[in-house]
Amino acid sequence: LFQNLFLLARNLSNTTTVILMLTKLYDFNLGSVTESSLWRSTDYGTTYEKLNEKVGVKTILSYLYVSPNNKRKIMLLTDPEVESSLLISSDEGATYQKYRLNFYILSLLFHPEQEDWILAYGHDQKLYSSVEFGRRWQLVHERVAPNRFYWSKLGLDKEPGLIHLETSISETQALYVTCKLQNCTDANKGKPFPGYIDPNSLVVQDEYVFIGFMNCLFLFPQDLHVISTDENRVVAAVQEWNQNDTYNLYVSEAGGIYYTLALENVMSSMGPEGNVMIDLYEVAGIKGMFLANKKLNNEVKTYITYNKGRDWRLLQAPSADLRGNRIHCMLPYCSLHLHLHVSANPYTSGNIASRELAPGIIVASGSIGAELTSSNVSMFITSDAGNTWRQIFDEEYSVLYLDQGGALVAIRHTPLPIRHLRLSFDEGRVWNKYSFTSSPLFVDGVLGEPGEETLIMTIFGHVSHRSEWQLVKIDFRSIFNRRCIESDYVPWDLHDQGERCLMGVKRVYRKLKPIARCVMGKTYSVTTISEPCDCTESDFECDYGFERRADGKCTPAFWFLPSSMSRTCTTEHTFLNSTGYRKVVSNNCTGGVMEQYTARRQLCPSQAPRGLHLVTSEGKLTATLASNVTFLVFLEEGDGSKTSITVDFGDGNAFTYSNVSSIEDGIKHIYKNVGIYRVSATAENSLGSETVLLFLHITCQLESIHLSAPFVAVKNKEVNLTVVLSPSQVGTVTYIWWFGNNSEPVITLEGSVAFTFSREGISVVTVQVSAGNNILQDRKTIAVHEYFRSHLLAFSSNLDDHNPDVAEWRLDVSRVIKNSMVQATGVNSDQLLVTVLPGLPTVAEFFLLPDKQLTEGKPEKTATHLDQLSELVLSALNQNLVQFTLRPGVQVTVYAAHLSAAPLVDTSENHSGSAMLMLLSVVVVGLAVFLIYKFKRYCYPFLKL
Repeated sequence: LFQNLFLLARNLSNTTTVILMLTKLYDFNLGSVTESSLWRSTDYGTTYEKLNEKVGVKTILSYLYVSPNNKRKIMLLTDPEVESSLLISSDEGATYQKYRLNFYILSLLFHPEQEDWILAYGHDQKLYSSVEFGRRWQLVHERVAPNRFYWSKLGLDKEPGLIHLETSISETQALYVTCKLQNCTDANKGKPFPGYIDPNSLVVQDEYVFIGFMNCLFLFPQDLHVISTDENRVVAAVQEWNQNDTYNLYVSEAGGIYYTLALENVMSSMGPEGNVMIDLYEVAGIKGMFLANKKLNNEVKTYITYNKGRDWRLLQAPSADLRGNRIHCMLPYCSLHLHLHVSANPYTSGNIASRELAPGIIVASGSIGAELTSSNVSMFITSDAGNTWRQIFDEEYSVLYLDQGGALVAIRHTPLPIRHLRLSFDEGRVWNKYSFTSSPLFVDGVLGEPGEETLIMTIFGHVSHRSEWQLVKIDFRSIFNRRCIESDYVPWDLHDQGERCLMGVKRVYRKLKPIARCVMGKTYSVTTISEPCDCTESDFECDYGFERRADGKCTPAFWFLPSSMSRTCTTEHTFLNSTGYRKVVSNNCTGGVMEQYTARRQLCPSQAPRGLHLVTSEGKLTATLASNVTFLVFLEEGDGSKTSITVDFGDGNAFTYSNVSSIEDGIKHIYKNVGIYRVSATAENSLGSETVLLFLHITCQLESIHLSAPFVAVKNKEVNLTVVLSPSQVGTVTYIWWFGNNSEPVITLEGSVAFTFSREGISVVTVQVSAGNNILQDRKTIAVHEYFRSHLLAFSSNLDDHNPDVAEWRLDVSRVIKNSMVQATGVNSDQLLVTVLPGLPTVAEFFLLPDKQLTEGKPEKTATHLDQLSELVLSALNQNLVQFTLRPGVQVTVYAAHLSAAPLVDTSENHSGSAMLMLLSVVVVGLAVFLIYKFKRYCYPFLKL
């Protein structure tokens, strides 16, 4: 048993010094948490108060949340295996109110502006919302994909209470919908994208919405991750079909639509929770600066860019090691390589760190050589944004920024207990050793709050593996003797190996002098001075469809047709003709070669239509009868204002539109009959035409099926089996038949099949009907015999008044009739079969079977025996001896039906039996006509019958 620290809350207010801590006791034998404790400090962690009595002594807590908009509001979740509740505090965790939940919370999403608005994702894929900070909840939507729900953003969405979410339809299909917070009904639900999207693909970030839709992709990536969307530009990592552990890095123009390759084969790895981590690090405090680990010839190397991926270079290794010995490392054969993983735990340091308020300072672990290795790892620091690096430790340390980066604290990564930490006031040039505890401590994490400006930190760990937590508060304020003044700062020019014009400007930052030992505090500002530069070729990247060659020029890629960029000509009279270059997004250069590299607006050329596409808005080739089908028509090239579009729906209706722009929202059409329709779209102007086809299946929902089969069949004689559909016309249908014990089915496209039973006895016929996504099944039991006699039965008219014409009733009445006939005639029950046929008036049929012991192998004797049995039964029927009581007061008499002169008995040489083929055919056809009429009104409500 040991006590596990779960979460240290941030300082809850800018004016107080409150720290909340939640610990949990995990029993390894039971495999669960058995206790929890909540602690609160109001003096930056000098003392702590245990709050178990305030939250419930026996309550087991699982998570602690702090409202991002009001740090006084705290939310605690209980362990759902014990109870499903939450506790709420509005006074920085001093007091709590408990609220029961009727669902288990898996994750919470707080609104970015409204402090009381929360979304909660439940264990049953249901999304709930609260506008009272969790005191009351209401269901928003069911079947929501995990982590695929987002709050609207102020200034971008029309309503502040709008929610973007992905709902699951199947394993391969999902929908992107928007919902109103308090009223997510079908009437108020938005559908920004009309078709289905790929599961787990919705990402809403800043002003961009990303969805996966395979039908729209030119390439087919295995995976895609949005890295950043700041400054109106998307950086995305795409794993293509030929990649396993690497991704290609793409950057977009301002619209986020057209992407160009920025860096190939960036390394990736799997995180502790199965998430993909891309070896790409965005440096804080300096816009446009990234570090990336790229695989080159099976070696992983670290590259740096200062202009958002337009140019990359290797890192120059330090000139000397810790001891001052010269390092011989010549580019490009040898360079500095860094580990770029950021820790998901806020209380432990990752492999690399930088801060917004400490521009130019980067601390990272890595190695020097031909490639990145996990052995001989050292710590490195740069003070000038990656131009020069210094080695600071020859083993791994966690490095924390204090006082806006004016001081750095380093704690050694080791499985052993430690007593000392190191402190630097000059950006890592000199490190002083300090003891922070009298007894060595296994360090598990560090809390340096309330922000980067703090000079107070708390180290937490344990003395032994079985001991309770130890908290050590360290106050560095006594080391500093004064506040910083203006003369303690010095200007610093951002540059890339001497080139000061980066992203089109020269930037000058204000930094603390390395020799100054003063407190900057919260009022410190990195105030920058920006001076624009003249545009040069380096301020432009290759435009969409262009690639940079060895000589630095951008030329069209093999797959790209430059003339296709005139696609806007389908809706406008002019288009931007690319020079092959585009200005790097957020680059602020002016003049210079701007005009030479900027796209030029030109008149659209006259050209024949080319690249015509016709799809349904859902991306499907099926639709339901009487529903609106929306067709989308796209034209890649052609004079849109002079090109007409004709859409023929294949059902005798066609419409012509004067230009492409008039049908941007799609064309709606309703089909009134089931079938497969040949839909065509034709684009035509004076220079030519182009036609595309689409075959659309219109279906009607299959409601039920009925397998029509004889109750008794003749051995070795073909029998017709027929399936009646309700409704009769549902579109393309497949029939799957199983006969007896056959494991392999017979598949047909017709609803009738002929089959010969070769063995006597009871045989089961099963049929499944597949129509669209719907599969229905029916099953019949058939008695197969070589010799038998049969005759139809009629009933007194009072039976029809009580006949509901359902299979269960017919089965029960058949059994009653058989019992009555056995009692009246003395015939062995094994030799008599009775079945009541569907429909009205009520009709039944009886079958007489020979006694096997008397007639085995004697056909002549069998015929005589059956004739005798038949005369006996018919005599009883004609004398009205067969009667039964249907219910009290309802006595039903059974008669032998009077047959026409048409031959009803099989008189072939080999068999003697009443096949009743003609009469059964009449019954089946009658039933089919009745069902067709009944369901035709359902499927065709516009027809008057």
